[in-house]
Amino acid sequence: MKASELKLKSKAELQTELLSLTKSQFGMRMQVATQQMTKTSELRNVRRDIARIKTVMKQKDAQ
Repeated sequence: MKASELKLKSKAELQTELLSLTKSQFGMRMQVATQQMTKTSELRNVRRDIARIKTVMKQKDAQ
């Protein structure tokens, strides 16, 4: 997910995307803890996407 794509979305869309990624991150953390997850790099990507969304939301609040 690119930041330019996120800037085009509304605040409500960003909020729902953030919620779904947070739930996904929790599930992935549980899979890592129980050693069921083989591609641990996906967790890193989700964490970075969450950070991107939060950054764009802060930028929209500042405007």
